[in-house]
Amino acid sequence: MLALVLAGLVVPARSATLERLSLDDMATKSTLIVRGKVGDSWVASTDGIIYTHYRILVSETLKGSAGSSVEIMVPGGTLNGLRQTFAGSPTLSQGAEFVFFLWTSKSGITWITGLTQGLFSLPGDGSSDPTATRPASPELMLDPQTARQVKDAGVSMRLSDLRSRIASALAKGGAQ
Repeated sequence: MLALVLAGLVVPARSATLERLSLDDMATKSTLIVRGKVGDSWVASTDGIIYTHYRILVSETLKGSAGSSVEIMVPGGTLNGLRQTFAGSPTLSQGAEFVFFLWTSKSGITWITGLTQGLFSLPGDGSSDPTATRPASPELMLDPQTARQVKDAGVSMRLSDLRSRIASALAKGGAQ
């Protein structure tokens, strides 16, 4: 029995607790929603925490006001041989295209709303109405109304339907 307890202390637990957000929640809570491609990236440390900075090359703005690019920060990365990872934080590849649900903090830093929940992948197939997809998050999710654990579900829909859902959520919930 003691060996099991000690083993539990030695093996690090890899989990995060995320608030499950509906598409409507993400649309209203985000300060900016854009379609764009991942440009360059760089890594920096702030107060001992490593963050990866990404420049997003904006091709379409669905909410808010964006220029031709926006810089976002994601917790985690590798700096000077030290790697930090954070559950729920995505790793983005240069050239990949997404619809990004973003929010900007009071300090001016822009983050992905709900971590992986706010990131819809678009295929690079040249389709005029591609399918936007977000896989289910493996992280622990809590329902914001009940504070009970819930399973996340992936989302897949045409980009035109995603645009309509965002517009509808903003119309009924206010653009905030």
